[in-house]
Amino acid sequence: MNAKNDHPELLEKLTEGISNLASSEEWQRHLELQSRFYRYSYGNVLLIAAQCHEATRVAGFNAWRTLNRFVRKGEKAIWILAPMVYKSPDAKEREAERVIRGFKFVPVFDIAQTDGEALPTICNRLDGEDPGEHYAALLRVACSIGFTVEDHEFAGSTNGDCSHSEHRIRVERRNDPAQRVKTLAHEIAHALLHEEFDSRALAELEAESTAYVVCQALGLDSGNYSFGYVATWAGGGEEAIAAIRASCERIQKSASTILQAVEPAVEEAAA
Repeated sequence: MNAKNDHPELLEKLTEGISNLASSEEWQRHLELQSRFYRYSYGNVLLIAAQCHEATRVAGFNAWRTLNRFVRKGEKAIWILAPMVYKSPDAKEREAERVIRGFKFVPVFDIAQTDGEALPTICNRLDGEDPGEHYAALLRVACSIGFTVEDHEFAGSTNGDCSHSEHRIRVERRNDPAQRVKTLAHEIAHALLHEEFDSRALAELEAESTAYVVCQALGLDSGNYSFGYVATWAGGGEEAIAAIRASCERIQKSASTILQAVEPAVEEAAA
């Protein structure tokens, strides 16, 4: 690994930013919001993906109303299984046990199918331009590892994705250039690290940590997005910091690989 591109100080800056976020009022609002959404079983996750693979956050019709968002007329529901819970007839009234007597299909809707008040977020998309032509340099990096890059318009809040089977990366075309740079760095990290993985949460932490190091090294501060993204996937401040340190070598290696390929192109463009 090239020590010039390791940037250990940037991982320390990332962990410091996450630690500060986890003690902030914004993080508490985020946790309160998350408590309003159910955690779905693996089977229901598969059902959601099969019906709407771009879904990012789903809830029932009335649940959206409590958040001052409303399902648009004509939107097609996503159907999941919910347990039918009843009180046990054999239990005393005050100690009535609840038993599951089967499941039924219930409709939910993705946030992209709703309108209304914006939800509070700790991941703020980056604004601004790409004066260093970093996106073009990252395109060449993706090409060098055998991936094509396409502009795409995603539903909901998705900024990009990476398909190893198709050797393809897609980036949201409507975002500002600065956000597109960070997204492409994130997806290239997935391309390098995650053809196979056991934990989606760990994969997202590693990819976003790599993107943060790459962007900071190129002079683009992605903290407003990266701190919240990493903390959300890791489950909180302390958990995120521990996971970053455990994956430190993988993050540094992927960031170094990208930066070694990017920096000559950036220097040539600036000449």
